[in-house]
Amino acid sequence: MIRTSLLLILLLVGPVSGVMLVEFCPDPYLPNDRDEYLCLEGWGPAEGITVTDGEGGFRFPPGTVLSGRTVIAMDAEAYQSSHGHYPDFEWDGHSPAVPDVVRNGRFQLSNAGDEILVYSGGVCLQKVEWPGMVSPRQGQVHFFSDGRWDERVLMLGQSQFSPETFQDAAGIAFVSPDCSREVFSALVMGAKREILVSIYEFTSPVLAGFLEDAHARGVAVEILIEGGPVGGIPKEEHEVVSHLLRSGITVRSMQGTELVHSPYRFLHSKYMVIDRSRVLVTSENFKENGFPERGMRGNRGWGVAITHPGLAEYMRSVYTHDAGGGWTVGAVPGAGDPEVSSSRQYPAVFSPYVFEGATVTPVISPDTSNLLHPLILGAERSVDIEMAYITNETAQSLNPFLEDAVNVSRRGIPVRVILDSYYYNTDKEADNDELVDLINGMAAAEGLPLEARCAYLGPEGVEKIHNKGVIVDREQVLVSSINWNMNSPTFNREAGVIIHHPGVGEYYSLVFESDWEMAGQKETVRGPDRMKIAAACVVIAALLLFFWYRRRGGGRRATPRNRG
Repeated sequence: MIRTSLLLILLLVGPVSGVMLVEFCPDPYLPNDRDEYLCLEGWGPAEGITVTDGEGGFRFPPGTVLSGRTVIAMDAEAYQSSHGHYPDFEWDGHSPAVPDVVRNGRFQLSNAGDEILVYSGGVCLQKVEWPGMVSPRQGQVHFFSDGRWDERVLMLGQSQFSPETFQDAAGIAFVSPDCSREVFSALVMGAKREILVSIYEFTSPVLAGFLEDAHARGVAVEILIEGGPVGGIPKEEHEVVSHLLRSGITVRSMQGTELVHSPYRFLHSKYMVIDRSRVLVTSENFKENGFPERGMRGNRGWGVAITHPGLAEYMRSVYTHDAGGGWTVGAVPGAGDPEVSSSRQYPAVFSPYVFEGATVTPVISPDTSNLLHPLILGAERSVDIEMAYITNETAQSLNPFLEDAVNVSRRGIPVRVILDSYYYNTDKEADNDELVDLINGMAAAEGLPLEARCAYLGPEGVEKIHNKGVIVDREQVLVSSINWNMNSPTFNREAGVIIHHPGVGEYYSLVFESDWEMAGQKETVRGPDRMKIAAACVVIAALLLFFWYRRRGGGRRATPRNRG
């Protein structure tokens, strides 16, 4: 009865006039682009609405009433194979499940260049053309947002999570190689119901053993890994995945199939969601050098374990989207070799830092990676950046995030940058050491409070810098997997968090100061000096406090952040 009344009202108000083209994909992945589509948005009778590309077009069957978003695809069956559901209409297919629009002439969207025009009663309401208004790229979905065609890249199958901020979060901050394994083991040992893992590479048999023990005591463990990492899947990962599968743990691989293309260039995220209430986010893969035994050498990385049901549900939604698509398959390991733990000792200095009352904003690439711009540009006192590497857009233009940092220094705010100096980040003609020279040269030429250093990796230093972190004003911290290159924030699945908390900011600032001092000394290292900036708490006390917070349950309901 209600639905009939709504239809009568729509018929009485006359033809829809506010219809808009809000989404289209002219160059999808299937052969002959049979799954290309467009999406209109509007309410009311569709009489008089026509869509054309200048060569052909279509109108809706008599009596059609639009009720929100309406998807029109070339071939409904092809669209269904790519998206997992049928469109509302098709213009060149033969599916009995989907009605046809009334086509006129040849309507097919050209990949390299074409146009779409939307008419109502002979009046052109909207026009989009490419190249020009949007950039053609295979697999890219163009979407209309806030009155314009959005410049952000959205590929087929990618999610569109909006920014959210969560208040009053508790947790524990940690760094690798000093104290990462203790926090990982504490989290997994404390799990009671569920552990979801999204990870680029997983080679540590020790970390796998923690998860296997959790599964053996009844915790549901699921793992999603990247199916085609750079250089291929290492033999050590084959070995780990074999053990995980034999223990009964579900392991899926994001690699795409013949019918469904992977939505991301790489699944490069590194996070866990535990019991729908806790989240671990880190810059480190689940490898021995990312989570070494305390006192053993490994990467410099940052991580944080946060207790907040709202944040956990947000990240769980990200995992569910990524693991539930047709682009994942069950992992099939090959022959493997166990990963060997580091045999080199490291003077571990930092212990975990327990906190509460933090404000946390998840950063999901590519969905919300643009949040890094206001984070950096909003600095009032300082910006400290520690990255595995930074690559510029071109020889003439800086990386956009680095450009933000340079512009901050032009306001008189000190900016410091530490980059890795491992051989594969310094042995080419345009990598970290040249970028350090470029940054310092800009600082000297303009008189800026800006300085960059390559990390010290000597006997008492870390193995390499694998971090992807930023500290703003010593009270906002980005912990993430997002590398500063063209690919990571735009095409990869990445995960991070921005934590606003003075104590957390100070903790990571102490770590940064240590690395900065070491980088300044280059070949001369005063190892004992590093102890002056050690965190006050010891490992055992910090972990006891962490378990206390875990038993508390921590966290309140999420409050949405302003969208945009």
